[in-house]
Amino acid sequence: MDKYDVVALGELLIDFTENGVSSQGNPLFEANPGGAPCNVLAMLSKLGHKTAFIGKVGKDFFGEQLKGAITEVGINADNLHMDEEVHTTLALVHTYPDGDRDFSFYRNPGADMMLREDELSEDLLRNTGIFHFGTLSMTDTGVRNATQKAIGIAKESGALISFDPNLRPPLWKSLDDAKQQTAYGLSKCDILKISDNEIQWFTGEEDFDAGIRKLRSQYDIPLIMLSMGKDGSRAYYKDLSVEVKPFLQENTIETTGAGDTFGACCLHHVLEYGLENLDVQKLTQMLTFANAAASIVTTRKGALRVMPHREEVEALINKR
Repeated sequence: MDKYDVVALGELLIDFTENGVSSQGNPLFEANPGGAPCNVLAMLSKLGHKTAFIGKVGKDFFGEQLKGAITEVGINADNLHMDEEVHTTLALVHTYPDGDRDFSFYRNPGADMMLREDELSEDLLRNTGIFHFGTLSMTDTGVRNATQKAIGIAKESGALISFDPNLRPPLWKSLDDAKQQTAYGLSKCDILKISDNEIQWFTGEEDFDAGIRKLRSQYDIPLIMLSMGKDGSRAYYKDLSVEVKPFLQENTIETTGAGDTFGACCLHHVLEYGLENLDVQKLTQMLTFANAAASIVTTRKGALRVMPHREEVEALINKR
C-alpha cells in the first residue's frame, strides 16, 4: 500500500455560488466543486503532497462532476463511494458585498451523510502521515460512527490527527449537538485549525487568547492555528504564541475556501518540519505562507480547482 501524506474524510458537495444575473434579472449560480476536506487536499496536492479522500456522493450528474474534479487536481478518489439511492449534497452560497457568505444546504439526507463504517479502507487509514476531518461528517449517527472509527485506526497507526470544526449551524439539530461533536474532535486532534467565531462560540470567551487558554486547559493539542479573517492569524505551540498580519487584497470577491487553504498550508509546514521542534521562525513562516495563499483564493470563484501554486504565494510574500 502506498504511503499518503494526508488522507481526509468528510463532505464533498456542489457549492452553487452567485455569478451575476440573467437578462431577466434572475440570479445566476455556478456549480463549483466544494466541501472543506477536499479543498484542504487540493491545496496540499498543489504543493506536491500525496493525498486521498474518503467520502460519498450520489451516483448522479453532480457526483460524476465531483469525482472528475478531485481526480483532476491530484486527489486519489478510489475511496469516493457513489450512492445509488441518495443525491449529492448541494449548498447555495450567498455572497455579501464584503466577500463574506451565508449557506443554504440541500442535505436531507445528502449522499455525504450516508458513508458507513464498513466502507472505510483500513489500509489507507494505516498508511497516512496526517488524517484530517471536520464536524460535517459528525452531524448524523452513521457517518459519525465512520468518522470516529477512521480517527481511531489512523491514530493507532501513528498518524497525526488534524481537525477543523468548520461549524455550519444550519446542518445541526441543535448547537448543543455541534458542541458535543466539536469537543470529541478536540479530544482527538494533534493539530487544530479554528476560526475566530468558532473559538468564541465554543469557549464563550470574547478574547481569542482567553478562549485558547480555556481550550488548552481542557484539551492537550500540540499545535493550534487561529484564523481571524481580515485580522490575520495566530499560532499557539507549547508556550509560544505568534501572530502574522493578513495579506489584504483589493479585488477580494468571496471568502469560500480561504480557511481551508490556510489550514492546508499549515499542514504542509507540519509535513515539512514535524510537530516536535517548531519555533517562532518556523511558525511565522508557516502563518505568512498560509495567510498569503488564503488571500489569493479570496480573489477567485470557488476554491477546489483554483488553488494557488507555491510560486504565486511566494511572489505575493516577496512583495510585502
